[in-house]
This record gives sequence, structure tokens and C-alpha cells, in this order.
Amino acid sequence: MGTHDRARAAARDLETRLGPGRVSTSGPAYDQAIRIWNGAVAHRPAVIVHCATPSDVQAAVDAARAHGLPPSVRAGGHDWAGRALRHDGLVIDLTGMTAVAVDPDSSVATVSGGATVAHVIAAAAPHGLVAVTGTVGHVGMAGLTLGGGYGPLGGRFGLALDNLLAAEVVLADGRLVVADETHESELLWALRGGGGNFGVVTSMRLRLHEIPGLIAGLIVYPWSQAASVLRGFADLIASAPDELTVQTGVLSGPDGSPTLFLSPAWSGPPSEGAKHIDELTGLGTPLFSQVAPMSYGDMLGLFDAHIATGRHYSIRTRSLPAYAPEAIAAMVFAGDTRTSPLSGIAVHHFHGAAAAVPPGDTAFGERRDHFAAEIVAAWEPDGDGSAHRAWAGAVSSALEPCALPGGYPNLLGPDDRDQAELAYGGNAGRLRAAKRRYDPDAVFSAIPLPHAD
Repeated sequence: MGTHDRARAAARDLETRLGPGRVSTSGPAYDQAIRIWNGAVAHRPAVIVHCATPSDVQAAVDAARAHGLPPSVRAGGHDWAGRALRHDGLVIDLTGMTAVAVDPDSSVATVSGGATVAHVIAAAAPHGLVAVTGTVGHVGMAGLTLGGGYGPLGGRFGLALDNLLAAEVVLADGRLVVADETHESELLWALRGGGGNFGVVTSMRLRLHEIPGLIAGLIVYPWSQAASVLRGFADLIASAPDELTVQTGVLSGPDGSPTLFLSPAWSGPPSEGAKHIDELTGLGTPLFSQVAPMSYGDMLGLFDAHIATGRHYSIRTRSLPAYAPEAIAAMVFAGDTRTSPLSGIAVHHFHGAAAAVPPGDTAFGERRDHFAAEIVAAWEPDGDGSAHRAWAGAVSSALEPCALPGGYPNLLGPDDRDQAELAYGGNAGRLRAAKRRYDPDAVFSAIPLPHAD
């Protein structure tokens, strides 16, 4: 039986079990579901199941297995490699499951599997609380958390995954389980860094935090000052307090030429923040500097113009132990050789609370202080991407000699197997064992894992 026949049979079974309007193989609902962030992804799933409850997800997993259709999970749809959509597969669409319930007494949010970062932040804000997130609001909270979650509160409260308290998961055999510190604790360990490779997370319990205020924004330097500013930044950031996390990188100025940006986030006492911001703005003569008290939600919008949905993207990643001279030279090379004004680099700052977690406590493998470089090639849909992909590869190669082994799993692509083998460090063997235990038939495939033994 071919894919088309298996898809029709799966759709019939699911419509019987779930009712009309919950399954699509074409039409407007199908077209909306396959519209994801990276417009270069051309995957065409055979069936999309629009889920509203965990039982819907169980039905979808059962149908995928029964009819031999590889499943994938669509939530935020922001994975650059398009792993939300399995070509000729069955998509478990969670975008209808976005509820977020906040318990202000315990500072815990219960977050449905399809909720985005923006959903979580909006729900927590009325209670004076924030979640640990990445830097973009429309990313799916579950996908971000399961693979890592570098962000502006990393120095203070760790990665997003370090704040995952429990997860409700549909396993490959269709069972619905809850993983926490006392039930299925090994599954919780694997979910904290191993991505969506063990089941479908239908909800999570996340620790929230109260911060006295947030000072954040952008400082933009002319490209001619990039090397000198980064040298000064390397010295300054080595002694940064946990309350200060600074994203750095390369973005286009108004005329399309490269600029160097620093994006600080200060989450400590507001009265102490000005000193640290002044030190950053004093590293050179900024073209532009706007750092001020702002809401967490407003901070998440700082880079929206640079990450528009529908453009074509390709991403590479390297983790750097420091802004060493070789790394600074590679950054300058990246800006000098860009092939598109839409391309750029975001370098995420990992220190403080994130680095204090013992390496074996979660599947996430890299707990040394470091900087995770996200090399983003971007171009308009009507352009040829070969030169832009080559640029990202060249920058990755330039950074490799001064990089740590592996890389950030959430950003590794399907061809980055050598990096994936090293990304989990000493946790690789335990992670492979968890995969065999919870998904022995390898039903789920998300971010790259180390090869099986």
C-alpha cells in the first residue's frame, strides 16, 4: 500500500475517532498548518491532525503507527530544518492547544504543548512573574525548552529546560504519562535537553520567577569598531554578574551594511543596572543605543524585524568558550563576507546559574561558560540560496578551530551528525539508553541525537 492509500486510511480512522474537521490532507487548514517560519522548507505531509486534547494526540500517535506514517509535531513551527513537518508523514498539530494556567502562589505555569513563548509571558505578566525563555516570542515554548532555551535570564535562572518541573507526554505506544522527579524521572531527565525524541509533550509545568525589573535594549556599533568593541567586551563579560546576560552579534544597519550589536538584559536591582549598561556603551562610539526599563514582552519584540516568517533560512551553530582573538577574527570575517543583508549572527551568552548545574543533572551536555553562535543565512524566497548556505558553512568552519566540541542541539541540522555526536558530552550513552527505553522503535525524530551504540 502506497503513502496515498495509507494516508486515506489513516484519515478515515481519525475522522471516525475524532469527528469531522479535525483531520486534513489538503485545503485551507492544511495550507495554514504547513506554513512555518522557514519558507525554504517544502515538506508536504500526508495527513495533519489538528489536536485539541491529549486524547487527540494519543489517537494521532496510534494512527501513525497503525498506518506506517512517520509522525512529527507542529507547535511554534520555528525549527529552521522543518522538523515540524515530516514529508509524507503524519503531523500532530498542537497549535490549537495554547492554554497557559498560572498559579501565583507556587510560581508555576501549566503550559499546553502548542503554546508559544509569547503566550506564556502574557499569562505570567499579570502576576508579576516571568518564565525563562529564548529571545523570540513566537517560538514554541515546548520545543525551545526540550532542546535547551538560551535566553536573557540564563545567567540568573538557567536555561529554559532547567525550569521544567514536569511534563505530560504521549509515548510511542500511545500511553499518556507524567514525568517528574518522582514518576518517570529518567524520562524527565531525557526531556531536559534531548528534545522531542521521546514522545509528544502535551503540557509542561514550568517554574516562574519574580524579578524586580528588567533593563534591556540594543546597542549598535559601526562595523569599523567591531573588532575593538568585541575585544573590550571579552574582558568585560568575563566578570559579569549573574543578573547580566548579553546577546551579541551581527545585523544589518539601515543601509544593509553590517553592524555589531550588543543586546543586554539586566534582571537585578534596577538601581545597579545603569553601571553595567554604561560599561557596555563605553566600549566604543555607538551608532544607536536604546537600553531602558521595559517589559519582558517588549524585549521579545526587539528582533522581530530580522526573523520574518516566510523568508528562506539556513542555520549553523558553534559554541565558543570565550571571545578569543580567533573567534573575534571569525566574526569580522562573517560580517565582511555576508552574501545577503538579511543574514546575521546571534551569539547567546551562557554563564551564571546555567553553568552552575552539574552536567549529569540534565541531558543537556555543555555546562561550561560559553557563547553559542547562531549563524543565520537568510534570503528572499525568489533567490538562490546556494551562496548564502555556503556563507553560513564558511563562518562555521572559521569558528571551528576555536569552538567547543558539539554545538547547541536545538540548532543542529540533520547533516550536523559529527557535532551531534559530541553535543551531549558524557550524557550521550545515558541519552541513547533513554531513547531505547521510551521509543525503542524510533517512532519520533526531532533534534539530532548521538548515534545508537
